[in-house]
Amino acid sequence: MTLVKEFNDYREKMNEKILEQDNLVLKRFFSLDGAAYKEGALPSKTKELLGLVASMVLRCDDCIKYHLGKCFDLETTTEEIFEVFSIANLVGGSICIPHTRRAAEYWEELKKSE
Repeated sequence: MTLVKEFNDYREKMNEKILEQDNLVLKRFFSLDGAAYKEGALPSKTKELLGLVASMVLRCDDCIKYHLGKCFDLETTTEEIFEVFSIANLVGGSICIPHTRRAAEYWEELKKSE
């Protein structure tokens, strides 16, 4: 679980450093990002899956890990995750394959904590 712990620890530490600067625009952006994934017309799980596919297509490994963690917390199945991977690769093309490899590795780490 080291991969997951290292990512979460670093993310938390750096988010604190960013937010302690008291920059209004950054604070609002963080708040908007958090609010967007709350329950609404779409369930939070669906929104996290959408965030995951978008992150894969945009090739942001940090975002992929973040959304995988949220999906794990929302009891997403491995089958659901791999369907997202398939859509991301279909939309994003073969450039997404390396990100899919790292995402699959991170998902395995998350599943070990069950």
